[in-house]
Amino acid sequence: MATNLKIQAGQYTQKGRKARNEDCSGILIPDDHLLTTKGIAVAIADGMSGSDAGDVASNTAIKGFLSDYHSTPESWSVKKSASKIINAINLWLYHHGQKDYQSAKGMVTTFSTIIFKSATAFIFHIGDCKIQRFRDGEIETLTKEHRITISRDRDYLSRALGIDNILQIDHKTVDIQADDVFILTTDGIHDFISSKSIVDTITSSTENLDLACKKIADTAYKNGSDDNLTCQVIKIEQTGTMTESEFFKQLTVLPFPPPLDNGTILDGYKILREIHATKHIQVYLAQDIDSKEKVVLKTPSVNFEDDPIYIDMFVHEEWVGKRINNDHVMKVCENKRPRTFLYYVAEYLPGQTLAQWVDDKKELPLTEIRNILEQLIKGLRAFHRMDMVHQDIKPENIIISDNGIVKIVDFGSTRIPGMEEINTPIERNTLVGTVNYIAPEYYQGFKGTNQSDIYSVGVLLYYLLSGQYPYGDEPKEKLIKNNSLEYKPLSALNANVPNWLDAAIKKAVAPNPINRYELLSELQQDVNRPNLKLIDHREKPLLEKDPVKFWKLLTLLELIVIIILIYLNTH
Repeated sequence: MATNLKIQAGQYTQKGRKARNEDCSGILIPDDHLLTTKGIAVAIADGMSGSDAGDVASNTAIKGFLSDYHSTPESWSVKKSASKIINAINLWLYHHGQKDYQSAKGMVTTFSTIIFKSATAFIFHIGDCKIQRFRDGEIETLTKEHRITISRDRDYLSRALGIDNILQIDHKTVDIQADDVFILTTDGIHDFISSKSIVDTITSSTENLDLACKKIADTAYKNGSDDNLTCQVIKIEQTGTMTESEFFKQLTVLPFPPPLDNGTILDGYKILREIHATKHIQVYLAQDIDSKEKVVLKTPSVNFEDDPIYIDMFVHEEWVGKRINNDHVMKVCENKRPRTFLYYVAEYLPGQTLAQWVDDKKELPLTEIRNILEQLIKGLRAFHRMDMVHQDIKPENIIISDNGIVKIVDFGSTRIPGMEEINTPIERNTLVGTVNYIAPEYYQGFKGTNQSDIYSVGVLLYYLLSGQYPYGDEPKEKLIKNNSLEYKPLSALNANVPNWLDAAIKKAVAPNPINRYELLSELQQDVNRPNLKLIDHREKPLLEKDPVKFWKLLTLLELIVIIILIYLNTH
C-alpha cells in the first residue's frame, strides 16, 4: 500500500496572440518531510489585461506563494498557511500598485492554487481561472468564476489580487484518489476549448503531460483564442494513505525502553533517579555524560507498547516540544546521539508543580495569581501562534521553578491542525484533557480551539482563588448536553474576590464559546483591572444575594400573618 503522495505533473504557458504573456504558473514538490506535513503546491495566475503591470503581479503571486507556503509552521493547517500567504501577497500588490502606478489597477491578477496533502486537495481561488477534476469518466468543475457580465461583449473581474486591501477567498476541500486528474486553466484556454476536448487530449498523452498541456493550448489558439494560454495537468499516482500495519510499523521503529534503575547508562545519559511515574509514563532525572548537564528523560510505559494511539500521542509530544521556543514552555532537546529506544530529552526544571505549590501556600494573594497568569499566558500564546491547542491546562501540568519561573509541561494532548490533515488509520479521541478543566464543547464532540484553552485557564484561576471548580467537583456531562450549567459565584466561596474579578472569570468559563473571551490578552486585561461592562449593576433579588436572610424574613412574615389570622378569628 502507498504511504507517500505521488503525482505526475505537466504545465505549459505561452503569450498567444497578445504582445506579452501576463499568465504565470508553478508547481512545487518538496522533499519527503515537507511532502507529508505541508504537501504539494500547484498554482496558476492570470494578470488582468487592464492592469498596468499584470505580468509582474501574476509572477509575484506565483513565486511568492510557492516560496513562502512551505516556510509556514508545519503545525498550521493548510487553510491557515495558504490564507496568510495569499492575503500578504494581496496587500503587497495593492500597496505597490497604488504607490508605483497611482492606480487601483496597478498590479492585479487572478490566483488559484491546489495544495495536495495526504489524501485531500485543498483549493483556494480568486478570479476566473478554472480548476476541474476528471474521475471515472466524469468531469467536475471545482471553482466558480468571479466575473460579472455586462453584455455579450463586456464583462469584468469581481475578485482578484491587488484590487483592494480586503480579499475574499473561495476555499474548499475534496478527497483525492489514485488516477484522479486535476486540470487548471486560464480563460484563454477554457473559453475556447471544451472540457471534453481537454480530457481527450490528456487521455491520449498520459505519458507526457507537458506535451498534453501544449496540445491543449495549441487547440485553443487554433479555435481563435485572443488571450494568453496557460494549462496545468496533475495526475494522482498514489495518495499519502497508510494501512494500519504500516502506520504501526512507522511508530515502532524504536522499541520501548525497560524500567531504568539509578546508574543505568542509556545512549550517553546516566540515570540519577526517578522523578515521577504513572501507569502511562516514567520521568527520570539524568545527566549527559559528555556535557555533565542535568536533563529529564521521559519514557513511555511498556503497558502501551502495542497501542498505536498512545504511541502516536507520545511521539507528537516530542514533536510539539521541539517546535515551541518560549521561556514559559518546557524545552525539548535535540538528540545529540542516535537513540536505541523510544524516549525524549527535555530541560530539567528544579521546582514543583503548581498543584504542589498551592498545597504549600494554602492561600494565594491576588498579586501572585496575576503573576502566574501573566507567565502562563505568555507560554500558552506560543502554542496558539503555532495554531496548536494545549488542551490539558491544569495545576499538575504547570511547573514553578525555584526562581519563580512558570513553565507549561506535558504536550501529549496538544491538538495540531496541520497534523490532523494527514490521513492515518487511527481515530484520535476528541475528549481529551482532565474532566474538571476541559471545556464543555469537548463533551459535545467539537474539536478544541484557543477558546477551549481559555476556558481551562479560567477554571484554573477559579481553583486558585477558591480551591473549588465553577460548576462543581464532578464532571457534568448531562448538564453540559442540556446547556444547564450554573456558575457558582466566587463571592460565595472567597469574600476577598471583588465582583469585577469574579465577572471576568465567569466570562472565561462561559459554557458557550460565543460568550467566552476570544483572546488570552483580553482575559489578562480584565483580571488586572476592572471591566465595568462585565459587571451586572442591576439590583439582585434578596434570595440570590442572601438566601439565609431571605428565608428568615419569609418565615417571620408567615408567623406575623398567622398571628393576625388567629387574632381576627377570636375577635
